[in-house]
Amino acid sequence: MTLPTACYRLQFRNGMDFDRAAGLVPYFARLGVSHLYASPLFTAQPGSTHGYDITDPNEIDPEIGGRDGLRRLSAVLKENGLGLVLDIVPNHMAFSVATPWLRDVLRNGAESRYSGHFDLDPTAERIRLPWLTAPFESILAGEGDGFSIDDDPDGPVLVTGGLRVPLAETASLDKARGGDRDALRDLHAEQPWRLVHWRTESDALSHRRFFNVTGLIGVRVEDAAVFEDAHRLLFELVDEGVVDGIRIDHVDGLADPTGYLRQLRERVGDTPIWVEKILSGTEMPPREWPIEGTTGYVVARALNRLLTDAEGLGRIEATYLDATGRTESVEDALWTARRQIMTHDLAAELWQLYRQFHEIAAGDPVGVEFGPENLREALLAFIGAFPRYRTYMTAETITEDDVRLVQRTGDRAAERLQDPGALPFLVDVLTRPGAATARFRLRMQQVTGAAVAKSQEDTAFYREVKLLSANEVGGEPDDDPLGFEGFHRAMERRAQVMPHGLSLTSSHDTKRSEDARMRIAAITREPAAFEAWHRICRGFAPERINDNLVWYVAQTFIAIDQADGEFADRLADHIVKALREAKTESFWTAPDLELEEAAQTYLRRLAAHFPHHAREVDPILVEADRMSMVQTALKLTIPGIPDIYQGCELASYALTDPDNRRPVDFDLRAQALEDLSVLSRPLDSVKLDLTRALLRARRSHPELFLDGTYNRLETPEGVFGFERKHGQRTVCVAVSLREKSLDTVLTGTPLWPRKNGPDCASVRITLD
Repeated sequence: MTLPTACYRLQFRNGMDFDRAAGLVPYFARLGVSHLYASPLFTAQPGSTHGYDITDPNEIDPEIGGRDGLRRLSAVLKENGLGLVLDIVPNHMAFSVATPWLRDVLRNGAESRYSGHFDLDPTAERIRLPWLTAPFESILAGEGDGFSIDDDPDGPVLVTGGLRVPLAETASLDKARGGDRDALRDLHAEQPWRLVHWRTESDALSHRRFFNVTGLIGVRVEDAAVFEDAHRLLFELVDEGVVDGIRIDHVDGLADPTGYLRQLRERVGDTPIWVEKILSGTEMPPREWPIEGTTGYVVARALNRLLTDAEGLGRIEATYLDATGRTESVEDALWTARRQIMTHDLAAELWQLYRQFHEIAAGDPVGVEFGPENLREALLAFIGAFPRYRTYMTAETITEDDVRLVQRTGDRAAERLQDPGALPFLVDVLTRPGAATARFRLRMQQVTGAAVAKSQEDTAFYREVKLLSANEVGGEPDDDPLGFEGFHRAMERRAQVMPHGLSLTSSHDTKRSEDARMRIAAITREPAAFEAWHRICRGFAPERINDNLVWYVAQTFIAIDQADGEFADRLADHIVKALREAKTESFWTAPDLELEEAAQTYLRRLAAHFPHHAREVDPILVEADRMSMVQTALKLTIPGIPDIYQGCELASYALTDPDNRRPVDFDLRAQALEDLSVLSRPLDSVKLDLTRALLRARRSHPELFLDGTYNRLETPEGVFGFERKHGQRTVCVAVSLREKSLDTVLTGTPLWPRKNGPDCASVRITLD
């Protein structure tokens, strides 16, 4: 197996295609990475900005260059000594008429070759398509564009507005072509699908979604034939040597991740595999997974916890509670958000679970005594208390670890109920072997992941905002600082169980990019400065803006850099997303436009008044630069394979998607490799110089960084140090989180700072 020494993550689409990427390959090689790490490249929904809404997994998207373009990129990568890691999406595809497999199912129903490819409710008589702007009968009566019949190259379609749905050629088709309403109604009734108003999706669906995204449909890759169909092109690219590594998107969405990964490993041999997997607490991927590791959110969390000051965090928390009057604990906030998500955003999933649970209960001597509300409350309480994304039980296998987790969850859930009711029965059913409970058990595992993600990352993270740097994918709002000892233990464990996992600090999914996150974490090291800045923000806030939102704004304002451009617009766009994600005052489906406008006006006033950061925050920014350099040095030297998100070799101050997918100035970065003086921000220069030095060292000494031991170093108080050792080669790292000289801490041959290069007093690295 050939492992990367470091990856560079590149987002395709939005102006990035294969030919442009090929032109950047020499830059990536000079920077020092060994692999380009590409976002999904298969054909996606027309106009897709990210590629995760795949329509055809067996075609390379023509919009970015098609298969010929990918081959040209591959040739340039090989010429420059680089490999390609490809992000794939086995869990879902676009729920759209642009998806050929689904289009065939809509036209041919159960007769379609692809009728078993999608995760459709087997009890549903027809496929619900929540695509209408109004109820079917209202549109039939003349509201909007009405309905008409037309023909596409593959057959007749029902047309309304811009929607063209494939039709089965049934008895009413010819008469419906004339526009007769009764015939149109009959034609609709004869189809294997039913068009409905989009608002009905909240509690009635016939397909498994990706989280609460109705526009994505689950794929049944647990079926051997579907697995082969969905991966045919991937296997060809691996066999051709075009793809040198695979990143699995949202592995927890699959019915049987373990079985899927074993099947994939068998087909791709020793090609490295990484999975996108959120680890909670001390959780690690199941030992039986044949993978190199996860994509690295656990590293971002550990670094953030190391760099957050415990004493300062205590002061920030006290000020936050005083400023906002909040009394709800983080645990209670998460519980409330979980229940809201399950009864609103994921109500359809809740009802599907309830129907299955009710069916089991009705045939059970214990379960038959529970009424519908008792069964539903047990489901809500259990999902509300679940502490991680999912268990990994299968139809045939239930491990002791999963049994204990389910039992602990049941006990925890019961603490919030006056009476445990059906909870003990639910725990029994979930851990009861056999075909009768298998479908329910497997579906529950997929729902808990969606519930955790939507309630925590996309809801509670915008409500419980004490320290936004902790509100990160894979993190917890109430994370405690790790300290040196805790970080050492985490890295010693990582070296033992996941030495070849990816290490990221920014991605397309992070809530804030790495240096934006450090600016927020830095308020724990300069709490007085932040308190002064918060008072200013409070003074500008209009009456409609609540105290919790002001606290959120105060952190967000200092997290991004005015020099990156469009400062006020980016803040104004972000605050609308933050309000709707919080789901307390404004919502995606029911926005409070007056509140959103007030919030945007507030931020634009702040931006106009402070075209440069207020002097009150200067101490925070100075501290943040130091922390960013420490974060960079550690990420590139601790156990694991670094993943550099596009543009993050310089200082990166981005907010959540879509802000973190803004175009990258690669011309500037290529010039800076030759002449650092073209960079205006001090952090840009030192971060690029350090990144380049360590990436090149990793490429020159792969065994040291991939397989070297992790050993603590004895260091003076306030200094964190360790060594990586392999054979006769050793790299030593020392960093300081306060102003403290490191000149005499390490002996050996300096690797960084370089002689005559930029310096950072907080980082020293030697290599012998």
